[in-house]
Amino acid sequence: MARIFYSFALILISPLIVFYLYVLRGKKNKGYRAHFKERFGFVSKSLFTSKGKPLVVHCASVGEVLAAAPLIKALQKQHPQLNILITCNTPTGREQIINQFKNTVACSYLPMDFPFSTARFLKRINPQALCILETELWPNLMAISHKKNTPVLVLNARLSEKSQQGYQKVAKLTQIIMRSITVLASNNKKDAERFIELGLTSSKSHVTGSIKFDISPSNEQLASVEVLKAQYKTQERFVWVAGSTHPLEHEMILNAHQQLLKKHPNSLLVIAPRHPEQFDKVADTLAQSTLSFSRRSNNNYQNEQVLLADTLGELQCLYGAGNVSYVGGSLIRRGGHNPLEAAAFSVGVITGPHTYNFDHIYPELIKLKGAVAVENTDELATQLINLSQNTKACQTLGNKAQQCVLKNQGAINKTLTIINQYLEPQA
Repeated sequence: MARIFYSFALILISPLIVFYLYVLRGKKNKGYRAHFKERFGFVSKSLFTSKGKPLVVHCASVGEVLAAAPLIKALQKQHPQLNILITCNTPTGREQIINQFKNTVACSYLPMDFPFSTARFLKRINPQALCILETELWPNLMAISHKKNTPVLVLNARLSEKSQQGYQKVAKLTQIIMRSITVLASNNKKDAERFIELGLTSSKSHVTGSIKFDISPSNEQLASVEVLKAQYKTQERFVWVAGSTHPLEHEMILNAHQQLLKKHPNSLLVIAPRHPEQFDKVADTLAQSTLSFSRRSNNNYQNEQVLLADTLGELQCLYGAGNVSYVGGSLIRRGGHNPLEAAAFSVGVITGPHTYNFDHIYPELIKLKGAVAVENTDELATQLINLSQNTKACQTLGNKAQQCVLKNQGAINKTLTIINQYLEPQA
């Protein structure tokens, strides 16, 4: 009954959902209008018919795709003939899938959780298993998969206390979700306990650690970092990279950089907005400021004070080229983004106070002295000035960050062991 009410409510507001995605989001980013039929389960059969029943891996957006990439590549190495379909919710996630995997996987949007859309998707795809990254727990998707005897694997699962309270408010629906899970691999024991308290059978729960720690720069990335360091003369001056920044936060970052420039006029800020639709808006903000800047996409840098990273797929390498990183979404209440993308390159992390999306990572990173937290713009500027004046402290911060990554690796192998139990034998 709970799922019936949920589905009915979803159908009632479906015009608003479509308007929001196609009209409002589509106006800002035309990628939202492309492949729109996939959002109703009309996926092309050419995605999967040539290689047999696929393994579906759902990654909500860019962050999940980047986190899952090493896991999926390890899976491809173990099972070269395995047909993998990666689904996502956003155009930037889709672009990241293509950048990471080229034509070695199939790619589509996950349909909206209308019962008819989800049923159509599962009937067309007929997956051998459904892997869901983190907490993309859609009731109809999971319940219909369970009814079809399709294993539902929730991987790299995390559940904050706040999210747990939200699920408790819709207890009947949450029980359906928990019953539909075949196995859950959680970041830590506390996350596992929260899922069990919501109704997950304890025998289905495994603690594997976070696959986000299983990140290591490729030789290609390391080569790109060296090119970037030469291009932006990072050996001669202080360079900080502000990645995945948001509206309101952009201005805070620029303010901190202006304070840094008073002490070190040769410093460079690389600012990488989280969403592509923000690129031009940040460029307009910079144009109205006293800061000189150039756009990474133009590739015409002439020693300006700010580099606007308005390209996709380069953030990790840009982090690697800096002396220190600021990871966005944390000076404002967005919950932060993944600091390990910088830490893996031996680049220390500065974060704001709002990191609840990564409360399975930041406490360990701060404890091991690979990251420092600041409360506001002025504290950020002070921290930047201190690190710019103390090269050894800056390098130590980066080394400690990388050590934290290495210390916590191993989740991918544990997760692969779980996935392998649910793969069908390949011919």
